[in-house]
Amino acid sequence: MHYEVHGEQNDGIPVILIMGITAPGAVWEAHVEVWSQHFKCITPDNRGVGESDKPAGDYTSAMMADDYANLMLGLGIEQAHVVGCSMGSIIGQQLAIRHPEKVKSLVLMCSWARCDQFAKSTFEHMKQCKAHLTPAAFMEWIQLLIFHKRSWDDPEVYASMLEGRQGASEDPNPQPLHGVHGQAAACINHSTLDQLKDISIPALVIGGEADVFTPSWMAEEINAELPNSSMHLYPESGHAFHWENLEDFNQRVINFINAN
Repeated sequence: MHYEVHGEQNDGIPVILIMGITAPGAVWEAHVEVWSQHFKCITPDNRGVGESDKPAGDYTSAMMADDYANLMLGLGIEQAHVVGCSMGSIIGQQLAIRHPEKVKSLVLMCSWARCDQFAKSTFEHMKQCKAHLTPAAFMEWIQLLIFHKRSWDDPEVYASMLEGRQGASEDPNPQPLHGVHGQAAACINHSTLDQLKDISIPALVIGGEADVFTPSWMAEEINAELPNSSMHLYPESGHAFHWENLEDFNQRVINFINAN
């Protein structure tokens, strides 16, 4: 399991950042640039992507949570604040359920506790797109899924999207198709709604009001079941709300971690 460590803070509890489907830990760059000034941040690559192992077969969110528990054991980390984005948030849920002593607080970004038929079909379609599109076209499809219209209308943000497509086409270590299949299975089959009541640690449920990928009802459902949570949904924001509201989101997470 590949990981990188950011920040020099040796005191206090570190922050483990878990990225979403198809994305390596390096995608946290715009966040750890700020957060690492306050906390030691660890950005692993999930199984199936980046420089971590990419075994064939279906993954589960519980299996991936155990990956993180074992990583913490190997690094000598007894407890961490956990920030999970999309698929990373379902891994974070399972980590808090299966290894509660290891999680100090939990930030659940664009999260879900169960998939409806729309969500399942989206993940299934993602596998088909990965199989049939060029890397640049696949990245464009992902961008259509995660960014709000205001981002597409912003020349600077749109230019960064074009750079992202170019980067995907030049990626020397692209995610293999079986990696997407394994991760998609974890997303589709994740089901923790009846277990969320057992997560007693402080949790921040956060997302975008206009997210078409993981709609706001998913966040509201999670927040209603967690016994010690708060929720914030950004207006005019999609699944990529954390980039669309970068400065506010970064500070909001800093405040949450410092308070817990």
